[in-house]
Amino acid sequence: MVVELISVGTELLLGNIVNTNAAYLAEKCAGLGLSCYYQTVVGDNSGRLAGTIRTALERADLVIMTGGLGPTQDDLTKETAAGVWNRQLAMDPHSLERIETYFRERGLEMTENNKKQALVPEGAIVVDNDNGTAPGIIMEKEGKRMILLPGPPNELKPMFENSIAPFLTGLENPDAPGIIFSKTVKICGMGESKVESQITDLEALANPTVAPYAKTGEVHLRVTARAEDEKEAKKLVKPVVKELKSRFGSAVYTTEEDVTLEKAVVDLLLANELTVSTIESCTGGMLAARLINIPGVSEVFKTGYITYSNKAKRKIAGVKKGTLDKFGAVSPQTAKEMARGTALLTKADVTFSITGIAGPDGGTAEKPVGLIYMGCYVCGTTNVKEFHFSGNRAKIRETAVSAALTMMRQCILEYYSQKTFGKKV
Repeated sequence: MVVELISVGTELLLGNIVNTNAAYLAEKCAGLGLSCYYQTVVGDNSGRLAGTIRTALERADLVIMTGGLGPTQDDLTKETAAGVWNRQLAMDPHSLERIETYFRERGLEMTENNKKQALVPEGAIVVDNDNGTAPGIIMEKEGKRMILLPGPPNELKPMFENSIAPFLTGLENPDAPGIIFSKTVKICGMGESKVESQITDLEALANPTVAPYAKTGEVHLRVTARAEDEKEAKKLVKPVVKELKSRFGSAVYTTEEDVTLEKAVVDLLLANELTVSTIESCTGGMLAARLINIPGVSEVFKTGYITYSNKAKRKIAGVKKGTLDKFGAVSPQTAKEMARGTALLTKADVTFSITGIAGPDGGTAEKPVGLIYMGCYVCGTTNVKEFHFSGNRAKIRETAVSAALTMMRQCILEYYSQKTFGKKV
């Protein structure tokens, strides 16, 4: 089945909002075995949107649209999609009641234009929105389908995962067996080219298929199989996943879809009853923020410091003045003292330090922009690594945090691998 994505909103064309919905939906559709050949962004204009929809329907079996389902006059997606198929809009009592309840439970006044969101094309399937007011819409005609989803990601994602994905999974595919099953092998600490060079033979497989997806500081390998039933599909996927885990070893941090790198690190800390503290300079607390995003981290996370100035490094972490004078703030010596000083101060089992030059200014020939030193203290042992990252300031900081999570995980694993009687990792 071929799917085409249409993102609606003038703010997307102007660059005011980053189109994260398209990336999310493209990945999810690939995981469902759908082929996506085109993605389009169109502004809030009914004429251009109608033309875009007609073009998409000519070359795709399924068109998924996001955005433009709000209560204002420039929210035209539903009206335009209905018009393309010559369908009238009618008030859906169920959706209207949900919208009224939404406002009433929050003590908010519901204005008249909000009723517009309860208008539904005739013959459409209504998808409840548990996180907002605009319901999703599924329309079908002569083997073609249009799915309309709300634009806010916190509404779109749960709606897709809870309602749309099961709907798509249940659609009959006459050209292939009825079940598609995927498993993702997530790898950290390796670049995409290095990973791909080790799986060229597996990429040639027809069923299951192996497809790499690059992330910041990670590479995900999605293994997808088609079969008559889920049991058979899982049976096809299992040996390939096992082979990938064998090839990449400890670089594989999970095969679970909902486990992020930071969650894997937090789970490792929890499993070994280790506490953690962070001390950051150029990343300004981004490492701590990634860890704190994970529910349950309060069991292990003690303290996070941002020591941007030399004075703060000395006062909080106890970095020696002589170290800063001789080697500078961006040095392996400072990173080591930051990590060890934080361990002494917070009594954490694991501490992690980051110091570097994120740019765009401040670099020299000896210490260029993108030079980062990281220190990781684990139960008395401190490791320091040097990194060189490229890109703008935001990319350098983001890449540094991903590398920090990878290094923290590796240091903890190495610590327990060297112990005769270690805790389970």
